[in-house]
Amino acid sequence: MAGVSGARRKGATDEESYAGGGMSMDVAPRLDIDVLLDDPETRIVVCCGSGGVGKTTTAAALGVRAAERGRKVVVLTIDPARRLAQSMGIDALDNIPRRVEGIGGDGGELHAMMLDMKRTFDEFVEAHADPERARAILANPFYQSLSAGFAGTQEYMAMEKLGQLRARDEWDLIIVDTPPSRSALDFLDAPKRLGSFLDGKFIKVLMAPAKVGGRAGMKFLNVGVSMMTGTVSKVLGGQLMRDVQTFAAAMDTMFGGFRTRAEATYRLLQAPGTAFLVVAAPERDALREAAYFVERLAADQMPLAGLVLNRVHGSGAEQLSAERALAAAEILSLAIDPADPDDAPANADDPPVNAAEGSDPAKNRPGTENLADCGFVDPPSGNAQARNPSAADPDVSPTSADTSAERLAAGLLRLHAERMQVLGREQRTHDRFTALHPEVPVAQVAALPGDVHDLAGLRAIGERLAVPLERTKRAAG
Repeated sequence: MAGVSGARRKGATDEESYAGGGMSMDVAPRLDIDVLLDDPETRIVVCCGSGGVGKTTTAAALGVRAAERGRKVVVLTIDPARRLAQSMGIDALDNIPRRVEGIGGDGGELHAMMLDMKRTFDEFVEAHADPERARAILANPFYQSLSAGFAGTQEYMAMEKLGQLRARDEWDLIIVDTPPSRSALDFLDAPKRLGSFLDGKFIKVLMAPAKVGGRAGMKFLNVGVSMMTGTVSKVLGGQLMRDVQTFAAAMDTMFGGFRTRAEATYRLLQAPGTAFLVVAAPERDALREAAYFVERLAADQMPLAGLVLNRVHGSGAEQLSAERALAAAEILSLAIDPADPDDAPANADDPPVNAAEGSDPAKNRPGTENLADCGFVDPPSGNAQARNPSAADPDVSPTSADTSAERLAAGLLRLHAERMQVLGREQRTHDRFTALHPEVPVAQVAALPGDVHDLAGLRAIGERLAVPLERTKRAAG
């Protein structure tokens, strides 16, 4: 694979993963995140993958770690949830890079920004049209709809903003969090689709009446175009058609630039200074999407650095398999309670229960006339105190404390068995990916006990990205 070989020179090391609890994983190269981030030739890192796998958190954690290792970093997020701003202690992110305070080391800095899709489109228009034409375009209803939510606009503007940031050359590392979408491949496909639409034949036909109007020699063509646009108007509506034609006429001098700029940014993503990180979770659908993306990057000759596998579960006792844990729990349960005492028949010699007193045997036991419902007794001293069943009640077995400990141990063994079954599923899913793409370096990130919502959490994720998973698990255990 074209991209992986270059990325392995930066950040991949051959290292066998752990083996425990009867599980094994194919040998896969380990992605060394610190080597990737420290390399001055790495200028752009693109975090891509399907939705809900932690792309935004990964991008933010990489930015924090790179800045604290001396890089001047800007993180561009397209996540509408604005979690990145919250985790970095910034009130809000907008289309302007904002400095993150308290981050940096050895001259490093961290800036963050959130793509404002419409504002980026407006800036593009203002930069490539004279003021009068720009005002006409910005006020056009069709343009306002196009810039606010037309299919592919978000992805196209993400690439446009990436190109702007790279051209400014103010940062030596740009980290991009790709837009959330149904398919991770949309990030690569949508800009081309939008550029083709804006430069396509349909828009050019709509521009024809404005171009040929008033030219005597082109009246026949104008009549034909008018017939076509009249038919389209019946389908789309007359006002919408007029808005589209006005937009097309105003954008006449700019249409060629859309596809050109999209292709220029596409080439930037193919350049040696770019590194793609495919982000996934150890789940079947997420890793299937990751496999598709790896293959697409290879087909488009884009430099793949490796796979980041988030939320990987671990255990400090992996040498104990799920089967052995369940067997031990069953043995303990049988030793504690070989037969359910609740199913035993009543003893005929037992004293009858007084219905007026209720079913509490303590109230019917001789010598307990001063026993309250809460289980407190009045000792000879006259001071109320809690009743100690193991010391004061001869009917309670002296081994009850041992029995409780055994029940707890059996419960913990069952919990461990469930965890090991989760680990087994994750491992098998990962193994299938590794079998398909054994050349892809992998960085596994151990799952955190809670959500990431501050800089400390981002640092913890960065540490897990850089430290091999087996070492993280040994420290946790």
